[in-house]
Amino acid sequence: MISNDPIDPMLGNYELVTLRGGVRSIRSVIHGETMHVGTDPRTEALELHVGQQEIVKRALEYRVTQPASPFIIWDIGLGPAANAISAMTALRDASQTRRENGDVEPAPSVEIHSFEISTEVLEFALSHAGALGYLSGWESTVADLLLHGRVEVDPSILWTLHRGDFSRESHEAPSPNAIFHDPYSPTRNPEMWSLETFASEWKVVEDREDRKSGPCILTNYTRSTAVRVTMLLAGWFVGKGVPTGEKTETTIAANRIELLEAPLGGEWLSRVRSSTNASPIRGRNYERGPIAPEDYAKLCKLPQFA
Repeated sequence: MISNDPIDPMLGNYELVTLRGGVRSIRSVIHGETMHVGTDPRTEALELHVGQQEIVKRALEYRVTQPASPFIIWDIGLGPAANAISAMTALRDASQTRRENGDVEPAPSVEIHSFEISTEVLEFALSHAGALGYLSGWESTVADLLLHGRVEVDPSILWTLHRGDFSRESHEAPSPNAIFHDPYSPTRNPEMWSLETFASEWKVVEDREDRKSGPCILTNYTRSTAVRVTMLLAGWFVGKGVPTGEKTETTIAANRIELLEAPLGGEWLSRVRSSTNASPIRGRNYERGPIAPEDYAKLCKLPQFA
């Protein structure tokens, strides 16, 4: 996850916590937020991002349609690396299964580009790999990533770390086919959920030179009306995402509406007008409030609600 607060490891800004069922996770003392509430890091990553986006299936299909190009994943908010590691584990396991079944086709080429302003939470996780579980077996890979900024996980998977404030900097990475959007919450990290940030992601996807590179899907853990309004006004098509942990619903977005199983419709749009938390997030301040008439008018004219 991404934070724009300066972090001093000597202040004890992270701690291990035990979740329901006995699994361990990490709590940010500064932000007052526990990561992966209601489930373990691996399960949430698999349900919310890897499974919902059908990463393995889409990477295999991409190998067929674009054999010369890697399938690109943007991991926005590397945090303790649960999302990236879960994706790489799923891809490696699928390749192993295919080999055991006699499939001689090469594994799909995948690049994971992780963005993070501070890697101290990952360093904390690495020092508690045994307790967290999902990092077991990945310690040397994570250490190499932290040291060199790039690591070849295997001949088919390249993992790159981009350090810096994602909301302020240009994104020197190939245009994504999948985005795991996983910063701290809008109340703690509003700039990462702002109209400007979602619009910048949309622009990278829509302005790519190779328009044959296919669709892009974005997943995140919130169901906030304000965030969904913000994403829609930034250009994304937005729908209801899968449940995970204690969340009965999350959010999924795409650059093509046909990629969404449950796009937001007229009933949701009618509730936006009366919501007390529907104002789009702009800049670096999160101010809860109803949507302004001019923003609601723009929302109603979007192709998703035409």
